[in-house]
Amino acid sequence: MTILTGSDLIIGVAGAGAMGAGIAQVAAASGRMVLVFDSRPGAAAAAREGVLARFARRVADGKEDARALDMLASNLRAVDELSALAPCGLVIEAIIEDVEAKRALFAELAGLVSADAVLASNTSSIPIGVLAARLPNPERVVGLHFFNPVPVMRLVEVIRTPGTADWVIEGLLALARAMGRTPVEVRDTPGFLVNFGGRAYTTEALAIVQENVATPAQIDAIMRDCCGFRMGPFELMDLTGMDVNYPVTAFVHQNHFADPRLRSTPQHRYLFDVGQLGRKTGRGFFDYGEGAVRPDADTRSDVAPASVVVVPEPNAALLALLGEIGVPVLAQDDGRAPILVALTGEDGSSFCARTGADHRRLVALDLAFNVSKRVTLMTPPQVDKDVLASVVALFVATRAVTVIADSAGFVAQRICGMVANLGCEMAQIGLARPTDIDIAMQLGLNYPLGPLALADRMGTDVLFEVMSQLQRQSGDDRYRPSQWLRRRAQLGLSALAE
Repeated sequence: MTILTGSDLIIGVAGAGAMGAGIAQVAAASGRMVLVFDSRPGAAAAAREGVLARFARRVADGKEDARALDMLASNLRAVDELSALAPCGLVIEAIIEDVEAKRALFAELAGLVSADAVLASNTSSIPIGVLAARLPNPERVVGLHFFNPVPVMRLVEVIRTPGTADWVIEGLLALARAMGRTPVEVRDTPGFLVNFGGRAYTTEALAIVQENVATPAQIDAIMRDCCGFRMGPFELMDLTGMDVNYPVTAFVHQNHFADPRLRSTPQHRYLFDVGQLGRKTGRGFFDYGEGAVRPDADTRSDVAPASVVVVPEPNAALLALLGEIGVPVLAQDDGRAPILVALTGEDGSSFCARTGADHRRLVALDLAFNVSKRVTLMTPPQVDKDVLASVVALFVATRAVTVIADSAGFVAQRICGMVANLGCEMAQIGLARPTDIDIAMQLGLNYPLGPLALADRMGTDVLFEVMSQLQRQSGDDRYRPSQWLRRRAQLGLSALAE
């Protein structure tokens, strides 16, 4: 049995691209000998020099110690032949995302290294069991998924197949910690944890655009200002590139038997097909050409603010907001004043149908999240434009305003609801422990909260209502509440409760 935590462990890295070089760097920086191989002549040596040059710049900037650079240079070695990895107790594969190429590499490695040497794949989506199936001693095959850029991203997914030995998992969890990483044990499934769970944020935003509810710029602004995400879903997709995020989305969707919760949209595929990949091509959801101006997410008004409003269903948050901006609330509807409501999981049309309210004067507000920077307003079809403008005018002096078309769950409730509900489903199927799901999603995707903590932030009862309303009003099982969520909502429990 290989001792994966020993300082005498020799680690091999097969593949010297950006990921392989990053893995080699953090492994060597932890004090272990690392041998880097790449089938391209000179690539391993170039990767080593690149790692040392970048680290030397950090030393020059005072961000690293010179002794750490000396240790890194001593421990990190480039080799020209795959056979040079024979003494390694752990080999981490970081080559192209191709099943047959990875299988061929592992088959060759299995004939070189000792019988108990661990073979790990850094694949981001290919099931590890598929790679282990034809190998001798498959119990030593495991997934070890780092995130790019490896020296910066602390998360490592340690993926267990049904046959992976406990000592392998325990050893790699300890080794990852020794490398300064935060490991999370994950069950083997297409997309693993982060690439699976990360689908909800972008695909629900795409669905909202597909329905012509809001623009990409509006959605990005709402998710940043109201929900605390560092990047909106569309600027995020443009940054990673449609050549990366569309194939992963399609792969995860197809390999989960077309689960509608993981479904993308025709526009996503269209941008991929025509080569509008995002920043790297100068155009994606936004134009990045010289002089291009980002579309405006804000709605403005050139009419006087409403002098009074009607609130047919009193809501503490709504009344507090109206009190803050100093607008009086009529005790009875005068037939002319704007009708303001705060809705949860319901659209304006349904509210009017349910209550008999005048749809021409109805303006709904999303108060489920922070409105100190931006407030989202929503109207049913054929709202009186002057009424809407007078409500916009109430808020523009104190915060940005975004007006969207009628949509059950607005924008923020829909996207956060899908993120949280998919997190609940990951807990339901045992993909990882609930706390580990949240850790992985926060570290891997920079979410302000993990999906289960987000469910608690919304309230499991509120989240269940939002998802149930979305499913009823759309007729789409994309929005079906996870059973994990339903049970905790019914019992008043935290989404993190195991």
